[in-house]
Amino acid sequence: MAAKIKTPLLTTERLLLLVPGPKDARRMLWYVLENRDHLAPWEPVRFQAYFTEEFWRQELAAAQREYLEGLSLRLVLVESGDPGGPIVGTANFRNIVRGVFQACHLGYSLDHRFQGRGLMQEALTAAIAHVFEELGLHRVMANYMPHNERSARLLQRLGFTVEGQAKSYLFLDGAWRDHVLTSLVNPKEI
Repeated sequence: MAAKIKTPLLTTERLLLLVPGPKDARRMLWYVLENRDHLAPWEPVRFQAYFTEEFWRQELAAAQREYLEGLSLRLVLVESGDPGGPIVGTANFRNIVRGVFQACHLGYSLDHRFQGRGLMQEALTAAIAHVFEELGLHRVMANYMPHNERSARLLQRLGFTVEGQAKSYLFLDGAWRDHVLTSLVNPKEI
């Protein structure tokens, strides 16, 4: 029998944030299928295997390994009153770099049916506190396309500072897209 992997469980007033594992593949697949059109403008063009349970079993096993190796913290959001229920969002802290940098990149998504309720701000407030306090990171970087006003407002409310713009930064939705570069520095280290 394999040893149980110890990962964080973060709680907010309305949400649980957890590192998913292979057992969550069906829930994750449901989330991406239900939000396929909603998320498409903000994501790379997805290959067909992305929309299979087997892909998500492997991907979520990788998420757990990456957490244990200190490379990422990939979280799913579920409603606190329904911990076994559907995934309503994701918050991913990836590309963790240690040494003199102590930083990572943040990406997030929310089920289209849950937008406008302040859930992502609630989730990211708890997750960023964990990243700063428990993982000891100094900087979280989050980038968004200039026309993504919802992300711009969210990051501003969370205290992120605009640091510049990058032309043709990421290949999303079939084209190279410009991005606004932002970051949040651990307020205890300023």
